[in-house]
Amino acid sequence: MPKVVGVRFRRAGKIYYFDPGNLELKVGQCAIVETSRGLEFGEVVQESREVDENEIVPPLRIIRRIATEADYKQIEENKQKEAEALKICQEKIEKHKLEMKLVDVEYTFDHNKIIFYFTSEGRVDFRELVRDLASVFRTRIELRQIGVRDEAKIVGGMGPCGRGLCCATFLGDFGPVSIRMAKEQNLSLNPTKISGICGRLMCCLRYEVEQYEYARGDFPSPGEMVITPHGDGKVISSNFLKKTVLVELLEGSRQEEFPVEEVDKKTP
Repeated sequence: MPKVVGVRFRRAGKIYYFDPGNLELKVGQCAIVETSRGLEFGEVVQESREVDENEIVPPLRIIRRIATEADYKQIEENKQKEAEALKICQEKIEKHKLEMKLVDVEYTFDHNKIIFYFTSEGRVDFRELVRDLASVFRTRIELRQIGVRDEAKIVGGMGPCGRGLCCATFLGDFGPVSIRMAKEQNLSLNPTKISGICGRLMCCLRYEVEQYEYARGDFPSPGEMVITPHGDGKVISSNFLKKTVLVELLEGSRQEEFPVEEVDKKTP
C-alpha cells in the first residue's frame, strides 16, 4: 500500500493525500507540495501512514520540501496582495455593474494564477471583467462561482449555539442535510430555528440523528395503544433524551408522562 501524508490548504478545508518521499513530516508542519495548480503551501494534518489505493485520487503527487522561512514570508506577502486584489476587483465589478458578490481572493503560491470567488443568483457574463483584471495583474485570472454554504465556510461567523461555524472550523466536506433529520429529533420546523447563517439547513442537524433513529426502536409510535401503570392509553409523543413517553389515558382523558420502561405496547 502507498504511504501518504494528509495536507490541508485552508482551515477546515478538504484533506488531500501526497507522497512524503523521504521527508519526515509531523502534524502542524507546513510544506510545499506539487498540485495541478502548481506549487502550493499547505499544512500537514495527518502523519505518514499507509492507505488503500482506492482512497487515492491519482496521480499521487509528491511533497517538494518542508516550508522554509522564505516560504512563510511569501505567504504573508500573498495575503497583502490578496487584500489589494479584493479591493481592485470590487471596483471593477461596480464599474461593469455586474450582479455578483465578491467573497474572497486567492493567490496561488507561485503567483501563476489569481482566483476570485463570488456568489450570484444567476449566470454572470464576466468576460470584460476578466480582461480588465488580467491587464492590471498580468497573470492568469480565474473567477469561480460558489454557493452560499461555501461563502459561509470562507467568511466564517458565529452559529446560534454561540460557537464558530462548523463549516469554518472543522468540517472538511458538507454532508447531506434534510428536513427529515429535524423531524426525527422532534425539532421545530420553523425555518428560522433550523437554518444557519447561509440560509440552508444547519449542518449540525445530522450529528445526532443516528442516535435518535436508534433510540426510536425502543419507543412506541405516536397514536399507538399502550399499557401503563395507570391503565391503557394512547401515545401522544416521546422524549428520547428524558426516555419518557407522554400518554393520553383512556380513563379520565388525562395525559401523563411515564418512563419508557414502564410502558408496554398493547398487543392486538
